[in-house]
Amino acid sequence: MPTRLTDRPRITRRAVRVLLLDDADRLLLFLDSDLGLDPVAHWWVTPGGGVDPGESDLEAAVRELWEETGLVVDAGALVGPLLTREVVHGYSDQVTEQTEVFFTVRVPAFEVDTAAHTEEEQRTVADIRWWNLEDLASTTDDVWPRDLFAVLALVEQPEVWRDGPVQAEPVEESTVPAS
Repeated sequence: MPTRLTDRPRITRRAVRVLLLDDADRLLLFLDSDLGLDPVAHWWVTPGGGVDPGESDLEAAVRELWEETGLVVDAGALVGPLLTREVVHGYSDQVTEQTEVFFTVRVPAFEVDTAAHTEEEQRTVADIRWWNLEDLASTTDDVWPRDLFAVLALVEQPEVWRDGPVQAEPVEESTVPAS
């Protein structure tokens, strides 16, 4: 970790997030962690990650679902984009400024396969859970995006995003403040 938090490197990227709902209306979330903190910080997050050079948001969402869950979906099964947002994530080792694009897909329940997780994901993902929405609404755990239920509400409101994704206000979600 840099000696001063202001010395953390800053990266900028485009990322996708997928609201993955099963046939029992449960949402898949990963318990991610910042191992550079003592105590270790944890938060729940939807599947997703960075968009690779030359890759569309939709292609990235399909790839990220496979890498993070083992689920192979046809791009046509993904719905959206529902929402885009500018978010800053401050971690103990870096600050990530990213544009996030949200999609959704509903699938039959399945057992998550983490065989394609990156080395970093293998170190930092502490748990994977299908959350029923009632439990998710009452948890005191950190969940990113913090306005997850507003994003989930968009799934049932295609008239709001059909002509283009909703643009959310910029937000910071951090384990260590970004500045």
